[in-house]
Amino acid sequence: MAALKFFSLLIASIAFVQMAMAGDPDIITDFIAPPNGKVDGNFFTYTAFRAVVGGGPPTAFKILKATMAEFPALNGQSVSYAVLEFPSNSTNPPHTHPRAAELLFLIDGTLEVGFVDTKNKLFTQTLQVGDLFVFPKGLAHFQYNADPQFPALAISAFGSANAGTVSIPSTLFATGVDDNVLAISFKTDVATIQKLKAGLAPKP
Repeated sequence: MAALKFFSLLIASIAFVQMAMAGDPDIITDFIAPPNGKVDGNFFTYTAFRAVVGGGPPTAFKILKATMAEFPALNGQSVSYAVLEFPSNSTNPPHTHPRAAELLFLIDGTLEVGFVDTKNKLFTQTLQVGDLFVFPKGLAHFQYNADPQFPALAISAFGSANAGTVSIPSTLFATGVDDNVLAISFKTDVATIQKLKAGLAPKP
C-alpha cells in the first residue's frame, strides 16, 4: 500500500513538473547563434520599430512584431514583443496566442480590451495611457479603439519567442471550413456564412 502511494505521488509530481515547464524549452547555452555563426552587437539589435517613432497616425490597424522570425536573437529567450497601432474606430479582432500570455502596455490613446475565460465569462476594461492589461495564455481576446477621433498605440510583451496568433474570424471563415458546418454551428444559413467569408476574402 505504501509503495502504491509513493508511486502515485511520484506520477503526480512528474505531471506538475511537466505543467510548470510548459512553454518554450530551456536552452543550455547563453543564446542560439545564427547558422552562419556570426555574432556581434548587430545580432542582438532590432531596428524595425524605428518606423513607429515620429511616424504619422496610422490609417489602418497595424501590428509590428519582434518574434524569433523577425529577430532571430530571440530564439531560446522565451520573450517577444509587438507594437500595435490603432486608428480611430479600429479593432484587433478576437484571437488567441496558444503559446504565451500577453502583457499589453498602453502608450497613447484609450483602448477597450477584453478576454473570455474557459467558463465563457467576459472580462473587459477601458485602458488609459500608462495602464497594463494581461491576456491569459490561450484565451480568446480583443482590443478596440472606440475613440472616433484619436488613434491609440500599445506595446505587447509575450512569454514566448513565438507566441503564435490564431485569428478567430480568419480561422473560421477564411480557411475553407465547410459552409454547412459553420451554418449549423452558428445557427444560421449558408448564404449568411458565404457573406461573412466574402467579407474576409483577400482584396485583389
